[in-house]
Amino acid sequence: MNEIEHTSHKRADVLGLIAGEGRLPFLVAAGAKQAGLKVVCVYLADNAGRSLANEVDVFYKAAIARPGAWIRKLRKHSASRTIMVGRVAKSRLFTPWRILRYLPDWRAFRIYYWRLHGKDKLDDSLLSALADELASGGIVLENSIMYCKEHMATAGVMTKRTPSTSVENDIEFGWPIVKKLGELDIGQAIAVKEREVIAVEAIEGTAEMIKRAGRFCKSGGWTLIKTSKPDQDMRFDVPCVGPETIKSLAENGGKCLVVEADKTIIIDKGETIKLADQLNITILGR
Repeated sequence: MNEIEHTSHKRADVLGLIAGEGRLPFLVAAGAKQAGLKVVCVYLADNAGRSLANEVDVFYKAAIARPGAWIRKLRKHSASRTIMVGRVAKSRLFTPWRILRYLPDWRAFRIYYWRLHGKDKLDDSLLSALADELASGGIVLENSIMYCKEHMATAGVMTKRTPSTSVENDIEFGWPIVKKLGELDIGQAIAVKEREVIAVEAIEGTAEMIKRAGRFCKSGGWTLIKTSKPDQDMRFDVPCVGPETIKSLAENGGKCLVVEADKTIIIDKGETIKLADQLNITILGR
C-alpha cells in the first residue's frame, strides 16, 4: 500500500478526494483545508502524485479499476463525503478489453456488467453507475465545485479584449450546436469561425481538439466555445479551462474562449485571465 499520512491535525470533519491528474484536485484540497476539513485523498493517475500528497492530510495511490479499494481507504478515515475531480483518460474507465492490464475488482465488474447492463456506455451513464456503486459502499459523491467556487466563470467579458461583431455572430451560431453535442454526450466544445464549425471535441478532449482546429484553420481568428451539458451533474466532469487552454489557443490561432458562466471552472482564474490579456485572447462567460 502506497500511503503518505500527515497526522499532526486530526479533525472531526473529513472530506474524501478521489483525484485524477491536473490542477483541479489541488484547488479542491486547498479550499477544503481552508474550510477546516481534513482531506483524505485517493489518487488515480499514473504518475506518483507526491506534490498533491503534500497538500492533503492522508494520501493513497489506487488503481483506476479497483473502486473497492477506494471505498476501503476512504472509509478507514470516515471520509463518507467525497469529491471526485481531475483528469482520467476516458479510455481507461472500466472497459472490458483492459481487463488484463487494470485487473478490475468485483465492484468494477458490478459497475460494467450489472449497473450498466442494458444501458449505453456513455460518460454520463458510466459516471452515474460509478457514483451509485460508491454510495452502496458508504461513499457519497458531492458537488465537485463546492470548495473552489472562486474559480468559477462569471457572466460577461472577463478580459480586457472584447469580442468583435463577427465573433459575437460565431458565438450565437455555435452555442446551440455545442449544447446539442453535450445533450448527446459526444463532447463539450467546438471551434467556430465565420459561422462554420472547424472542429468538434470527442473522446480526445479539448486540448487535442484545439490543435486540430489550428491545423484546419491556418488563418486563425477562430473561437472556442465550451459549455456544460444541458443536465450537467456537478458531481463530476464539470468543464474546466485554464492557463494551458489559453497557451494552446494562442499557439493554434484561437482568439476567443467562450465558457458557460457558473458551470465552468477556470483553473487558477486570476493567472488565466492575466495570461489571456497578455496573449490578446478574449474570455467570455455566457
